[in-house]
Amino acid sequence: MFRATLILFAASLTACGLHLQGRLELPAVMQQTYIQTDDTHSVFYLKLRRELLASGINLVDEEDRATATLVIYLDDTDQRVLSVSARNVPTEYEVYYSIRYSVLSGEDILLDVQDLTLTRDYTYDATLVLGKEKEEQLLRDAIAKDLVRIVLEQISAH
Repeated sequence: MFRATLILFAASLTACGLHLQGRLELPAVMQQTYIQTDDTHSVFYLKLRRELLASGINLVDEEDRATATLVIYLDDTDQRVLSVSARNVPTEYEVYYSIRYSVLSGEDILLDVQDLTLTRDYTYDATLVLGKEKEEQLLRDAIAKDLVRIVLEQISAH
């Protein structure tokens, strides 16, 4: 009886459109990829590199050895004040992360220039400065992870 219930449950999950998320199938031309960027220490770059390697992509250090080039034109993150108290003290911030990228293969454009910006906001308390700095960094990491997922989905769709 338990086995039948388990099979019925699994079948109903796939029938509703829920599928386990696996690695995305990237185009074969990206097998030897060069990442062109000005900042090889950014959170986005490091997470993108890790995901490409996990997907079986061979990252090369020289553009002339690559079958595809992922060009990162913009990799910018910062925060801005969303609201202030009556004493003009910030009470809420927004963390944002913006990227602009494209994917090329020789003279061919595999994916035209794409602009992405994601934001998250958080409340600020001056008495909890260290905790809020950690929260900001965690938000920045989460945004970069989401951006990497979106980039890989856009690349795999083309």
